[in-house]
Amino acid sequence: MKTTKILFWTTTIFIFLFEGVMPAMYSQSEMAKEGIRHLGYPEYFGNALVVFKILGVLALIIPQVPGRIKEWAYAGFAFDFIFASISHFAVDGINGQSFFPLIVLAILIVSYVTYHKIQRYKNIAL
Repeated sequence: MKTTKILFWTTTIFIFLFEGVMPAMYSQSEMAKEGIRHLGYPEYFGNALVVFKILGVLALIIPQVPGRIKEWAYAGFAFDFIFASISHFAVDGINGQSFFPLIVLAILIVSYVTYHKIQRYKNIAL
């Protein structure tokens, strides 16, 4: 169980930093705005995405948040990574930028699986 908790918190903190802290700090930079424009999305889409990412990582990182909300956050991030990858494939073709969201998706899946292992253990211990 200790290894599962370490794996959960390591992957979840990575998602928190990569999908919450970085977008919050750099979303208004010219490079971030150009990235959204490059993919063909309007600027307001990037702003909305940042708000939902911050809410999502808070849902994942705060233990008191109900499981149903965490499930929605995991689903939202999964859709985000899948569609980010599709967008990069469509605009830029096959390159590293196209596969990177899928790598982060794999990290998210590890967080999700370990979260459920921890919850299952808690339910058995009761």
